[in-house]
Amino acid sequence: MKAEVTSLESGTAGDIELADAIFGLEVRNDLIHRMVRYQTLKRMAGTHHAQDRSEVAVTGKKMYKQKGTGGARHGDKSAPQFRGGGKAFGPKPRSHAIDMPKKVRALALRHALSSKAKAGEIIVIDKATSTEGKTAALKAQFAKLSLVNALIIDGAELEPTFARAARNIPNIDVLPIQGINVYDILRRKKLVLTRAAVAALEARFK
Repeated sequence: MKAEVTSLESGTAGDIELADAIFGLEVRNDLIHRMVRYQTLKRMAGTHHAQDRSEVAVTGKKMYKQKGTGGARHGDKSAPQFRGGGKAFGPKPRSHAIDMPKKVRALALRHALSSKAKAGEIIVIDKATSTEGKTAALKAQFAKLSLVNALIIDGAELEPTFARAARNIPNIDVLPIQGINVYDILRRKKLVLTRAAVAALEARFK
């Protein structure tokens, strides 16, 4: 499939051929959902912790005598039913990550790219550069391209002045090609790819 290449100055910079094996798949939402779940679970800290009855700081002395009170027989005060006692079956530190085969993850990325292409939400630009390195100037260029909520993917390395100018613009994310992922693609309205990014994607999925 062909796509028009624009410049940051909203000028025409030719055409580019987008591979159907990457941008022209019949979208499978189940794969995309699995990948988003994989990413969100993997980034959870899993540091939640509740003290059980062996960890709470209460006395271990028997609360009252065994017989003659007319009440239930209890030992120490760390039992879960008492105020200040330990939590029964409380959360403990653990990893929330789930397994997902590497080939399925790669396929999910291709389907996410295809979903953006199918929705007409991919913009290809010649290159992501900024001569001034000023946020206001770059924001004005984005306004000409109607970019208010976008993920911008460049080649192997970001131009430092462009990255610096873009990092303070709300709802604009800039990543090198190594950082492209399904979750970030879906959370932004537009996906902006440079020529270098398209070439790197084709080399990656060749």
